[in-house]
Amino acid sequence: MNGLAFRQAGFDVNDIVIQAKNLDLTFETNDGPIHALKGVDLEINKGDFVSFIGPSGCGKTTFLRVIAALEHPTGGEITVNGMSPDEARQNRAYGYVFQAAGLYPWRTIGGNIKLPLEIMGYSKAEQKAKVEKVLDLVDLAGFDKKFPWQLSGGMQQRASIARALAFDADILLMDEPFGALDEIVRDHLNEQLLKLWARTEKTIGFVTHSIPEAVYLSTKIVVMSPRPGQIYDVIESTLPKDRPLDIRDTQEFLDIAHRVREGLRAGHAYD
Repeated sequence: MNGLAFRQAGFDVNDIVIQAKNLDLTFETNDGPIHALKGVDLEINKGDFVSFIGPSGCGKTTFLRVIAALEHPTGGEITVNGMSPDEARQNRAYGYVFQAAGLYPWRTIGGNIKLPLEIMGYSKAEQKAKVEKVLDLVDLAGFDKKFPWQLSGGMQQRASIARALAFDADILLMDEPFGALDEIVRDHLNEQLLKLWARTEKTIGFVTHSIPEAVYLSTKIVVMSPRPGQIYDVIESTLPKDRPLDIRDTQEFLDIAHRVREGLRAGHAYD
């Protein structure tokens, strides 16, 4: 999406939400240091849908975890909403969706979603209202009293997204949330996620190994090279905000996918 489209959608293209400058991260292990990220420079604006794509071990998830203050850089700097990631976490700036739904089997869907709200001290009335709201957002209204084992894998992942949305953070971080699902379910959830993004205007960081998924969902695609993880290319999508699934058959979509694929090749992702 270009700057004009962002302004028409109500976003300020100059409103930087996440900014990394010369970011480095080295893990110290028993087998020696592992250089996970090197010299990462990136700006993510309010309302961006940014996908990170690259080979396994290239630092996609590590970078997402740095944003969430689950890992800490060893060099450079990063800010989230103008503050450190630790401060942003304390200010409840983001929700995080992991690869597995991670729902507690002994709690109902509603009980799983309201867990962070309980921890944060929301009243029971507030919890109930927020659970109802996010279940409606992910098309799971009426499933609050079901248990995770009574839902399909795709529905469980939607419940996980609802839990991340429950306290209404402006940023949603998603680490390959649909990677374990079959293609039909994945397509459906991709469509639903775009609708959710349009309705909530969240800023989304999304890790994926799928080129079509990255191109279909994103306003910006970050192509990463193998360890030490570096940004090889940042591709600004020219696709319109409204994207039916059949947009994947258009030449514009195929051209963007080709650039992503060439970036992965040039960055030695296939070595």
